[in-house]
Amino acid sequence: MTITVDIDVMLARRKMSVGELADRVGITPANLAVLKNGRAKAVRFATLAALCEVLKCQPGDLLRWEAEDTVGE
Repeated sequence: MTITVDIDVMLARRKMSVGELADRVGITPANLAVLKNGRAKAVRFATLAALCEVLKCQPGDLLRWEAEDTVGE
């Protein structure tokens, strides 16, 4: 099971840059890039809430679950 992060989709819809989002949320562009590229191991609810507030969206607009392909079935 994997969690896919769709921040890029919301950034495009809002016509916002990564740098602008990072500034408005209060995190570094580097930390936002880690989250955006799916390399984060965790995300704080406070950060998720701030992302949703700035992007005017729901958590489900940013995160989605995808089943992994099972080998041998």
